[in-house]
Order: sequence, then C-alpha cells, then structure tokens
Amino acid sequence: MVPLVSTQRSREMPAEAAESVSSVFPQLEALLPHVQKPIQYVGGELNSTVKDWESCDVRWALMYPDAYEVGLPNQGVMILYEVLNEQQGVLAERTYSVWPDLEALMREHSVPQFTVDSHRPVKAFDVFGLSFSTELGYTNMLAALDLAGIPLEAKDRGIDDPVVLAGGHAAFNPEPIADFIDCAVIGDGEQAVLEITAIIRAWKAEGRPGGREELLLRLAKTGGVYVPGFYDVEYLPDGRIARVVPNRSGVPWRVSKHTVMDLDEWPYPKQPLVPLAETVHERMSVEIFRGCTRGCRFCQAGMITRPVRERSITGIGDMVEKGLKATGFEEVGLLSLSSADHSEIADVAKGLADRYEEDKIGLSLPSTRVDAFNIDLANELTRNGRRSGLTFAPEGGSERIRKVINKMVSEDDLIRTVATAYGNGWRQVKLYFMCGLPTETDDDVLQIADMATRVIQKGREVSGSGDIRCTVSIGGFVPKPHTPFQWSPQLSAEETDARLQKLRDKIRGDKKYGRSIGFRYHDGKPGIVEGLLSRGDRRTGAVIRAVYDDGGRFDGWREHFSYDRWMACADKALEPFGVDVDWYTTRERGYEEVLPWDHLDSGLDKEWLWEDWQDALDETEVDDCRWTPCFDCGVCPQFDTWPQTGPTGKKLLPLTVKKSD
Repeated sequence: MVPLVSTQRSREMPAEAAESVSSVFPQLEALLPHVQKPIQYVGGELNSTVKDWESCDVRWALMYPDAYEVGLPNQGVMILYEVLNEQQGVLAERTYSVWPDLEALMREHSVPQFTVDSHRPVKAFDVFGLSFSTELGYTNMLAALDLAGIPLEAKDRGIDDPVVLAGGHAAFNPEPIADFIDCAVIGDGEQAVLEITAIIRAWKAEGRPGGREELLLRLAKTGGVYVPGFYDVEYLPDGRIARVVPNRSGVPWRVSKHTVMDLDEWPYPKQPLVPLAETVHERMSVEIFRGCTRGCRFCQAGMITRPVRERSITGIGDMVEKGLKATGFEEVGLLSLSSADHSEIADVAKGLADRYEEDKIGLSLPSTRVDAFNIDLANELTRNGRRSGLTFAPEGGSERIRKVINKMVSEDDLIRTVATAYGNGWRQVKLYFMCGLPTETDDDVLQIADMATRVIQKGREVSGSGDIRCTVSIGGFVPKPHTPFQWSPQLSAEETDARLQKLRDKIRGDKKYGRSIGFRYHDGKPGIVEGLLSRGDRRTGAVIRAVYDDGGRFDGWREHFSYDRWMACADKALEPFGVDVDWYTTRERGYEEVLPWDHLDSGLDKEWLWEDWQDALDETEVDDCRWTPCFDCGVCPQFDTWPQTGPTGKKLLPLTVKKSD
C-alpha cells in the first residue's frame, strides 16, 4: 500500500526540510459514515498538538496498539507526546488501532494508517514508536505496519521507512517481535526519546550517512537502545538458547534500562488530553510515584520499575492544579503501583480534598492494599465524590499461597479492614485474586470462597444490614520475565478452568451467603497465549505472523480473541523448531538456562531473582526494603541511588487565600 504523500520543494529550504506531507483526511472522511464510532478517528481533542511539518526535522508517530478508547488515556504515550512536542523542531503525533470495519475500507480505498492529530501517513514519520503494556497487542502492530505501507519485517525496510521502536513493559522481552521492530527501549521513556531524537537529528543533518544501518548502529552504541538485528541467537539441540551474541563491533553485550530519577523534574502530562469519544478512564491522572519494593513475586511492573521514586506532595499538588485547569475533569486519579504506600498519601488526599471541596473534585486510587487502608484516607478520597465500592487485592486465597507470592496480608487483616469499611457506610467490596500461582492446589483456590463468606458475614454483622456485596474477580497467573517466577511452570488452560469451576460451584452452593458474592473470572485460554508471548523467543515471531495473516486482531478483546487460531498457528509455526506451546508455557526452567531476555538489563541481579524463587518455594516472606535493610536486588547500586521517599514535611496550601470580612 502506498501512502498518499505529496512533496513540494523550495529553493530557500534544504530538500529534507521542505518536504510537505498531505493529510489523508479527505479520503478518510468519505469512509467514516460507514463505520462504528467514527468520532474516534477525527482528532482535534482538547490539548492535542498539531505542529508545522516543514519547521520540524525529527518527527515521531506514537502508537498505543489498541482502540482509541483504550489508547488515548494511556499515560505513557500521553507523556511522551507532550515531552517531544515541547522540543523545538520536533513533532509528535498519535495513532491508534483502527477497528476491523475501518481497516477493511482503508484497504479497499488505499487509505494508509494515519495519525489522529493531522491525519498524516505514519510512513512519512522518522520514528514509529509503539508502547506495549501487554503482549496481546502484537498483531495490532502488524496490522498498523501493513496499513502504513511499512514492510512487516525489519530486514526489508529501506532508508525512507520509519524506525520502528518498541517500548512499554512488554518491551522488557521484545524477542517475540524481534523480526518486526528495528529497536526497543526498556524502562522510562522521557529522557530516552530525547536522546534518540538528538541522534536522529544529527544523522539527518549529516546527510544520513551509512543509511538505515548506520542510524541503528549509533542508537545501539548508546547502550540504552536494543537493536535485535545486531544480535545472533544460538540454540542447543534440545531447543534451549545457548547464547545471544552481538554481530557488530561496538554493540554492547547487555542493554540497560532507562530510569528517571527525579519525577518532580518531569511533571508530565502538564496538559492532559481530553477525549472526544468515550474512553475507559474519564479522569485526569497524576502518577504520584514510580516503582515498588513490596516484592510481590508475580508482579513484573513492581520488579522492572525499581527503585521507588516518589513525587513530592507539592509536585503532586502543582500537577493536579494545572491539569484540572487544562481539562475540566471532575475526578483525579492518583496513580502508581501501590498508591496508598506513598509516604505522604494522607496529607496528599486531605490537601487535595480541602482544595477542591467547593468544586466537588473526586479523588481515586486504582486499588488499595489491605494493610495500607484506613478509614481516614478512604473518607478523604470520597469526600468530594461518590462513594463507590472498594477494591482490595489479596491475590491468593490461602495464607500459604500468599507466602509463596510474598503478598504479606493475612485473612484476619482483610476481615478487620472490610469490617472498618462496612461499618463506615460502604456496602460493596471487590476482591481480586489470581489462579494458577506456583505450587497452588485446589484447596488454595477454594479458600477464596471461605474468605468471601467471612467478608459477607462480617459486613452484615458490623453494618446491621443484609444488603452487603462482595465481588470476587479472578485472573489467570502468567509468569513474566525479570521476576522470581520467570522460571515457574504455568498452569494449563484446562487445569485453570477446572479449578475455577470448582470454586464457582462452591460459591453458588452456599445457600446462606452465595447470593451476596459476585463471581467474575477469565478462562485459562487467553493466559496461555499471553504466556507464550511473554516468555517467548524469536521463534514465536513466526506464530504472531501466522496469526496476523489468518486475521488475528485485537487479541486483548474477548469478542475478537481466538484461542483455536493461536493454537493452530503455533502448532504449525513451531513444529520446524522442535518446540511447542507447552515448551514455552507449562515447562519449568532451570537455573542454568539462558532466558531469552538475559541480555536486557532491568537492573535486577539474576542470582537475587533465583534466590527469591527458592524462597517462594520454601514459603519464605521478604520485607519491603524501603523500611528494612537492603536485600541486594542490584537496582540501587546500578543507579547509584536508594528508594526516594518522603516525608518532605511540606503541606498542600489552599490555592487562594480567603479574605475575612
């Protein structure tokens, strides 16, 4: 597919600077009456940015590879969009996955993948950057590349094709998409995108010497950009990896993650985007800290984002003030992996509730740890907004399994917490668990029903009401790279479904409390596909390509996901390599095995991860290193730092001083 690009030359400007790229909106507009939710493709959101093409010499197309309603609120893309557009001579625009109805029409009428900001063809940009929070977006990436007219495989791209760059949490193991991307960045993106921009700018100013390979080599030599094409993977006869080795001089053996050390220096987004169409989050969000040292062994996000870096209470206040003025939202989300762990969360919540009491601005936390919850915090969070249900995440149903996963919450702690909530007017609590955790048995899962029963029982007791609800929500556990569970076997889809069926039967069979317990769960099939991709190597790229060619799109959406398609494609694509889906998912790894991501340095010492895996098998808990001596995970020495926490001793002051009569 050829993008609709027109070029004009000016004698006063260099050829590169004078290129003008036309909008494809005239062609797109004719298609919009024939698709669902056409508003998501028109752009023009409040706080969006359209810069002059000719005045910029480095141009980024940023994508969250999912539908607009999921992609627009994504904080990562929104931050990078603003960071880049603040730079002189740099332009960043956004693109999202188009639904199958529009994709078919775009192919029929030769309309290429476009940005929503100015509807320019993605192929015309210097960089096509994709942020992957989940591996199930990989087929959407291939659809976008194909629609853009960019060759699907990196080896087939020329000097005028964009550099295809992957980031986000899933990029900590980019090997399954190694054939399709030019490079990957692991870790925080704010500084990384500016460094990459400077390298591209210099290369272009020099006349693009050495072509595409020279540019990628310059990026790789920084030590912070991974270029899969510059590494060869060697395999053992049994299918395991023998080693991963650079095939170019000057390319590092290991690539390091990027870490922003002072969040107050990066107060983004300053002007959050306000969507035109309905999205999954209708609020203004502020990241109050980054990283987590609770040490939950299943949690990739907590491991790879270390060390803990808190945003100051005054920095949070400034961001909320500016963000609300810029957006008009009526709710503020205080985001992090465990927001109630911020050292000044009580003062943050009270200060913001005081500030915006007259404006009725509500506050929210994504979820609350059982051992971090207190009624004063909850009351501040709900003072100006509606009192909705509370969400807690015990993760494991039994005391034993919570020791395995290092989720140091006892059932008595949970009951005391929910008793406090029910006794203070809440009527609904949601509990989140996982099924398929390492060493888990049927009994560990069935104890979830016992816990939910105790919650309802205690709620009725303290509230004096029978109108008490507890919703149990269960997701399948998927072992992730750079965690202590990266060696763990995954529970098969059939075993997961059987275990959940037993739990459902137990809850429904409880005549006294069962009707007060809601039960929501995901079957085991999507987890197996996610597991295949999360711990896959380059050979699994053939599976992704086969699924895409067979029509696979939007695999994170139940109505579009096809387990049978993935398994059929995997059987055929993996057969020549002598491995199968079970080899990647339900097989336990040994200490000596080279893992596909070992050459990507998350800062965590592999020996420490292995020791923590052994502690898990021994059911040994480990404390949070913010408040105890260091456990030598390796992160802080690498970055010459330590957990950055308060308290700062500062308070949030009123925005205006009221004059007395």
